Amino acid sequence: MLLATLEADKIEYLDQLGRSYGEVQGTSCRTIDAILAEDWYGSGIGGRWAVGALGLRRDQAAAASIGGWWGLKRMEQAMATTAEKRQAFRSLHESGFFLLPNAWDCGSAVRLAKLGFKAIASTSAGAAWAAGKQDGELGLEAVLDHLRMLVASTHLPVNADFENGFADRAEDVARNVALAVNMGVAALSIEDWSGTSMYETDQAVERIAAARIAIDAIDPTVMLVGRNENFRVADMSVSASIDRAVAYADAGADCLFVPFILDHGAVAELIAAVAPKPVNVVVQQYDEGISAFAELGVRRCSVGGSLARKTWAAFDAAAQTLRRYEVGDRS
Repeated sequence: MLLATLEADKIEYLDQLGRSYGEVQGTSCRTIDAILAEDWYGSGIGGRWAVGALGLRRDQAAAASIGGWWGLKRMEQAMATTAEKRQAFRSLHESGFFLLPNAWDCGSAVRLAKLGFKAIASTSAGAAWAAGKQDGELGLEAVLDHLRMLVASTHLPVNADFENGFADRAEDVARNVALAVNMGVAALSIEDWSGTSMYETDQAVERIAAARIAIDAIDPTVMLVGRNENFRVADMSVSASIDRAVAYADAGADCLFVPFILDHGAVAELIAAVAPKPVNVVVQQYDEGISAFAELGVRRCSVGGSLARKTWAAFDAAAQTLRRYEVGDRS
């Protein structure tokens, strides 16, 4: 098990030692390797661990520098914590309803955790805006770094918005999904939009199946969300989207997500079609409509980029007010 240590588990290891980003460095946004490279606990956790990258290899002896058997035990506990978060997230989908707000940086993740939410998701749009870019402009490496950061920021399970897997071919999707799982996420979504067009159904199903195989090779408890981007195709019918959702469920998706199918009748039809697998609905308005979806049998509601959008809108409004008081400039 130790030889399969993932970089995300280094983060959990610090948590097990009671040293969160904030506690160790006074900020939650320092990179994990920067923290681990420093000389904590006498002879340095990270310098030795980092040499082994994703596995301990010859540096299993590094554990001796923090207490021999005790150190190995704590590492195993850290890895168990990742497994516990994944199992807890899967358990949330077994019955009832929960909210899955989308965080876009360390601060939003920490605040959502403090408010008592049970899990968070990432948002491709929110992450891009935080980086000064537009949705879809972040590449694979940037997104992996972002997921690592979110996982490190909170004790909550993280559901990754993994877009189209950053690849078209199924085998490339599988490779990238494995990289995402190794960041410590509890779930990830794969969508059927290439960035310019909808994948044909057969190819889309093959991509979901490849993602499932990649996940199962690492940790079968990680959930796969099959996502149909129906809103991007003007003439795509609800029935066609539901057919795709059923096909994705059959190919190994654990949860189904068709953004902006919000009509209650259509949502009920989707739920029935993929049952007993759970359905996610994205909401933009935070009102009683959420309770109505729960009553229909929707298992979870995410918010996509809407929370980030509301936050940036408030920021812009405040900044515009401030700008009026620029000395010598009343524009």
